[in-house]
Formats: sequence, C-alpha cells, structure tokens
Amino acid sequence: MSELTKRDAATTARAIATGEVSAVEVTEAHLARIDAVDEKVHAFLHVDREGALAQARAVDEKRARGEELGPLAGVPLALKDIFTTKGIPTTVGSKILEGWIPPYDATVTRRLRDADVVVLGKTNMDEFAMGSSTENSAYGPTGNPWDLTRIPGGSGGGSAAALASFQAPLAIGTDTGGSIRQPAAVTGTVGVKPTYGGVSRYGMVAFSSSLDQGGPCGRTVLDAALLHSVIAGHDPMDSTSITEPVPDVVSAARHGDVRGLRVGIVKEFAGEGYQDGVMRRFADSVELLRELGAEVVEVSCPSFTKALPAYYLIAPSECSSNLARFDAMRYGLRVGDDGSASAEEVTARTREAGFGAEVKRRVMLGTYALSSGYYDAYYGSAQKVRTLITRDFGRAFGDVDVLISPTTPTTAFPLGERADDPMAMYLADLCTIPSNLAGNAAMSLPCGLADEDGLPVGLQIVAPAMADDRLYRVGAAVEAAFQARWGHPILEEAPSL
Repeated sequence: MSELTKRDAATTARAIATGEVSAVEVTEAHLARIDAVDEKVHAFLHVDREGALAQARAVDEKRARGEELGPLAGVPLALKDIFTTKGIPTTVGSKILEGWIPPYDATVTRRLRDADVVVLGKTNMDEFAMGSSTENSAYGPTGNPWDLTRIPGGSGGGSAAALASFQAPLAIGTDTGGSIRQPAAVTGTVGVKPTYGGVSRYGMVAFSSSLDQGGPCGRTVLDAALLHSVIAGHDPMDSTSITEPVPDVVSAARHGDVRGLRVGIVKEFAGEGYQDGVMRRFADSVELLRELGAEVVEVSCPSFTKALPAYYLIAPSECSSNLARFDAMRYGLRVGDDGSASAEEVTARTREAGFGAEVKRRVMLGTYALSSGYYDAYYGSAQKVRTLITRDFGRAFGDVDVLISPTTPTTAFPLGERADDPMAMYLADLCTIPSNLAGNAAMSLPCGLADEDGLPVGLQIVAPAMADDRLYRVGAAVEAAFQARWGHPILEEAPSL
C-alpha cells in the first residue's frame, strides 16, 4: 500500500498545496489501491478513472499558476451512488436505474467539484438507501474491511468501506435513519449527519424526504469537518435548505475541548439487545469524558422507545410516494414494452423486475399506511410520536449541551445473518433514528474495539439543530484522548487486505 493512501485528507491537502506531491500522484495512488483491493471489498459501483485524473490535473495546473487552492483541493473522495453526477452513472444501488446517466450534477456533487475535490467514483449502497447492511444492493453486498465476511453497515456501507480499506480518504453518505453513522461505527471511521436542511438534497435521489440528509465521512474528525464546510450551506434549489450560516465546524474540530460541558447519557439507550463489548466501550467513553472535564448526567427521553415503529411508518410512507416516479415512462428500466401491453402493465412489470425485496416491502407498507381509513391510525399517529421525540430532545438540551450513546447496539454482524429477519435488521437503527425524526445533528466516531470479536465500536454524539459545531468540539477532544491512550489511530489495528 502506498503511503499516500494512508494519509488523512488534511495532511494530503497540505502536501498538494505546498507541492510536496502532485494531485495526480495522489489520485493515481488511490486508483491503484482500488485496483488492488476493491474486487474483494466491493466498495465501488463505478470508478471514474479518466474524470478523476482530469480533475487532479486541473488542480496541479492551478497550483502551477500560483492560484490559491481550497482546503481539500486535490483530495480524492468516494461519492455514494445516490447523488446525481453528470455523465457518470447513478443507480442508487437499484436495477431500475441500471445504466442511467444523469444530465446534471447534484448540488453536493457540484460543490465538491467547485472545491477541486477529486471524485474517484460512486459507492455501493442498499437499494434506494433502504437498509442497515448494504446487503440490499442489486449489485451485491460490500464487505467490511475489518472482516470481509461481515457487513460494513448500511445503507452507505460502500462509502465507509472505501475509507476503512484506504481506497479514499474522504466519502459522502446519506443518513435517513442512521446510514452515515452506522457504517462509520462498524468500520472504525467518522460519520456525521448534519442538521436536517444543512446540506442540500437537490439531486439526491429521494427515499424519505423529511428524513434524508447528506453528510461527510472521513477517517478523522477534522477531515469530516473540512468536508462538511465544503458541502453545507443554503441552496435555493432545495426548499428545505436552511438559510442560516453554517456553524464553524472546522474551528471546533481544531480546538476540541469538553471542559465545562454537560453531557447527557440517554437512559433509554441501554438494556436488552446491546452487546456486552459495545457497552464496555461506551462506559470507557463516559469515563474518558469525565477525565477530560465534562460533567456527565443521565437524562430520560421516554418517547425514544417509540422511535423505531414511528420511523418504520413515516419512512415507508414517504418512500411509497417518492418511488411512484419510477414508472418506466420517463427514465430507467423498461420491461414488457413489446407493443402488446398497456402502460399500466409495463409499469407493473418494470417495478417487479427493477425493485428488490426490501424496496417492495417498504413501498407496500407505506402504501397501506397512507391508504383511506388507515392514514390517521398509522401515518398520523407516527407523526404525533415524532413530535413527542422532538419535545424530548428539547427538554434534554435544556439541561445538557450534547447527548451520547452507543451508535449501534452491536458490532458488525455476519453477512446473511439477518437477511431473512427484517425486524432484527431494523433493530440496528435503535440509537440513530431519533435524531432523524427530530432533525438535529449527530456524529459517530470510534471508541475502541469490542472484547468479543475485536471489531470497532462507535460512540454517538448528538447536538441540537444548528449546533453541529458541538459535535466536532466534543468529537475532536474524544478522538485525541483515545488515540493518545491507544498510541495510534484505530484503523491501524485493522487486518491488512
């Protein structure tokens, strides 16, 4: 493995800016790494070799002309295949969009290009972001670089696996019920769900519009902050985009400090279903925060116990509406159009062939929940629970600055273990879903390895809406303290591929 692929994004950007190394050399090193290991990991669905090298050459030409480079100029990135990319396939992990090449860039894609970030390609994901393991991809599962027989989390497992296998120093994910944070937790990386509306959803293929949120993934808290600052900000193309200024997340990540902060432990995030090793690492995190000068108190958010059923009514209902656009008439797959079938028959055959089992399950559940006579009993009731969860967060943040919990109840489970048990799969979302329902900000970062299996455990930090900088302030302090204790970043303990 090249030393260039081991560097974090901030170090790589400095080396490119000073001329220590060229952007082309960095990009070529990462493309070589992809060639060497991705056949085993399957993090990428599409690698844009020519486009990436062209972007890298443009960065080197800018530096040669003496132009000022941005904080991530020339740094390679893996982009979740849910963001549209002009001239590059966007499949959302589904057969129904196999081979579709968008005519425009998503706002996130455009902002990455404008910042001279080098997009290496598109990463594997659960189909339409529906899943917690990246096993629901129509193009096959991704393996966890720590143990290729285990899941890398979902739905953005490809992005997290690309980071953990040193195929890219940066990645973009999306988080509807935990799909940035869960992959980060089980791969030993950092993932952030910004405040809802903090990153534009324009050009991000919709799953559940009131929950979906794009966000940064990296191997360090500072790298995630630098990427956050590139992609965040108001976008008039997105009606849910926040007009307020982006919090200064980079400064917070550079000056991590928890002295004087009140940190709340959520009482409801404990009990049955949590792996012993996960809870031991969480206890270590609590003790570490106390040592660093934080005051740690227990808080109760009773409505959080209803978050899982509420989410699995709201998200499927919205996906039922959003996926109605895939009708075989305008773009994507078309099956059975031989001249003898009606438009309705072609649509039905296309959806049967193009959608996978999990997508069909959620569409049917959502359609039922929205149907006449059941709307108030199911979808309406779930929205009331959502309000209660938001109020619980409000009361908690009246007493504490941030909340903490394990990110996932267990470490990465074996591929196929929960394939026939959707309820067991959904339980992976237990700790992450409340933040999506309330729309506030949350982060996962490594807090050690579980004793039972030697696999990464994630610490979740949750902050109020538009207080994303608190995540980075606390996360940077915890990261520095843990790495000082371990003597190295956690990914150095991962087995070599």
